[in-house]
Amino acid sequence: MVGWEIRSASVADVEMVAELRAVVLRPDLERLGRYDEQRVRQRLRDGFTPAHTWMIEVDGASAGCVALRPAKDTYWLEHFYLDPDSQGRGIGTAVLSRLLEWCDREGAVVRLNVLQGSSARQLYERHGFTAETEDEVDVFMVRHPSSSGDQPAETRPGGSDSRPRLCFTP
Repeated sequence: MVGWEIRSASVADVEMVAELRAVVLRPDLERLGRYDEQRVRQRLRDGFTPAHTWMIEVDGASAGCVALRPAKDTYWLEHFYLDPDSQGRGIGTAVLSRLLEWCDREGAVVRLNVLQGSSARQLYERHGFTAETEDEVDVFMVRHPSSSGDQPAETRPGGSDSRPRLCFTP
């Protein structure tokens, strides 16, 4: 696997992430007859929350992002996009593994939705996600924690903070 880093997102990252989303989702959205040049970007802009988002960098350049948004009794894994040149190199697996390790320590359920027929579904299934519901466009998946999450707050990543600390290099 190549070297990579992850950092907290900022408001300034929104346009880069909106463009990345359009590139990454385009093949699946076109296959589903749902691609709209403006809407694919605007939906990201409307839902982008830097406080819950991390930027993935490979060799010092932006290569992707991921968000983990807290909601009642769960976290939503959102906006997990990797530049096509960075896909297939183990980066997505490593980032997802780190996020899920933190969620397991928290005892947190994680939910996401993935487009029907997307190859990303296989990644999620390998990490314990199962389909909960689906429609003609989306598959909604859930993953229950693999441990009880009984670690004291002061030893969790991020301390007693509800946001995982993910600034690291493998």
